[in-house]
This record gives sequence, C-alpha cells and structure tokens, in this order.
Amino acid sequence: MTRKNILITGASSGLGKGMAIEFAKQGCNLALCARRVEKLELLKKELQELNPNIHVFLRALDVTKQEDVFKVFKAFEVDFKNSRETLDRVIINAGMGKGASLGKGYAKQNMQTAMTNFCGAISQMEAAMEIFREQNHGHLVLISSMSAFRGYPRAMTVYAATKAGIKSLAEGLRVDVLHKPIKVSTIFPGYIESEMTDSVGKPPPFMISLDKGSKLLVKSINKEKAKTFVPYWPWYFIKLIMPFMPLKMLRKF
Repeated sequence: MTRKNILITGASSGLGKGMAIEFAKQGCNLALCARRVEKLELLKKELQELNPNIHVFLRALDVTKQEDVFKVFKAFEVDFKNSRETLDRVIINAGMGKGASLGKGYAKQNMQTAMTNFCGAISQMEAAMEIFREQNHGHLVLISSMSAFRGYPRAMTVYAATKAGIKSLAEGLRVDVLHKPIKVSTIFPGYIESEMTDSVGKPPPFMISLDKGSKLLVKSINKEKAKTFVPYWPWYFIKLIMPFMPLKMLRKF
C-alpha cells in the first residue's frame, strides 16, 4: 500500500530533516517532532514552499519523556483523522551521539545517549504500535547504524550499543507481527553528513552528502524491506567482514 501520512521524530535537522524534504517532494503529509520546535517551524515553511498541497503538523517532543511520546503520537493520529486520513508510517529517527570512553568522567553524557537512543526508541515503538495495532496496518521504521554490528571505542561505545539494541528490538517486533499487515524495517546508514558527523573532525571513510543520503534513505524506506544498508555499496559488504575484524583493525576503522 502507499504510505502517504508519515511521522518522523528528530526531524529538526540532519537525516530527519533530509527525509522530510524528500517525502514532501513525493507529496506525503508529514507529522514532525523534535525538541527544537523553532527549527521545525522553519522546516515547515520550506516544505510547504516545496509542495503547497501537503499537510505538515508540528509538535515539540523530548523522546526521553515517555508520557509526552504517547501524547504527541496520539495527537498526530488525531491530526490525520481530522483530515480523514490514517497514520501510515512512523520513522524512529531521534537520537544523539554524546559521550566518551567509559570511566573518563562523561557518565552523564553517555547516559543521555543511552536514554535518548534506546529507551526513547522503546517509548516510540510502544506508542506507534498501539496506533498500528488498533488500525491493523502501518509501517514502523527504525534508524539504526552500521555501528550496530560491533562494539566501538571512545565516543562510539555507548552509541554503538544503543544502535545494536535498536536492531534487536526491531527484529523481535518483526517476529511478533509476522503475517500481520504491519511491517517493521531496520535501516542501517553508513556515514552520512549531519550535525553528528560534523563534530568528529576528520571526515570518516565512505562519507556521502546529506542530500544523497536522504534520497537513498527514503528510497530504501519506501521498499519496506526488513533490513536495508544505506548506501548498499560498500556497507553491505563491510557488514559481511565486520564479524571477522580483529580489535586492532576495528579501532582504526
């Protein structure tokens, strides 16, 4: 089925913003949320200039506040119902990459990353699935990372663990809704330009632009496969060799 009405979390910048722009070009109605609502307002103006025929709903949301997640998702559901539509797809994209090596005084930042990326994802999945189970259809998309397949050092340690957790959550849910009209997709992006990658200094290998990455993400999401690597080359093949990388190579990678 065509997914016309899409909710994206963490939509104020980076991949969330990039995906919103691409979906707007395709004529999709959008429900966008993030902590920085002022950036969402600017994005809404940009989207409606791109396509004045779409609906764009906005709400502020901190995904670490579980009650707020349920309230915001339900409110978006009502927005679409008032337009005689249903919420077709939820993209769980909100996340952060704060932190450092464990035991170096960054416990607070590491915990913020864990709470946002993993616990926040659980709250979003719960809220989305309540809606999808009630209407008996929907497409849940979780943005994981190529870092989900191994442990990583320094600032990536907690981040990679949260993305591995998201991978596991998605697969467990996929088993749970097998043979039901609800689909669950896990997207594994490689290095795509964003505010997060801007903070690492030297660009990592195989980096692609946000514009290209957003187009590939939306193309992959629309295929509704269980697992997708973005971009496919070289990340699918890197994933195949990742389990065999010695720790010294992984540290450099």
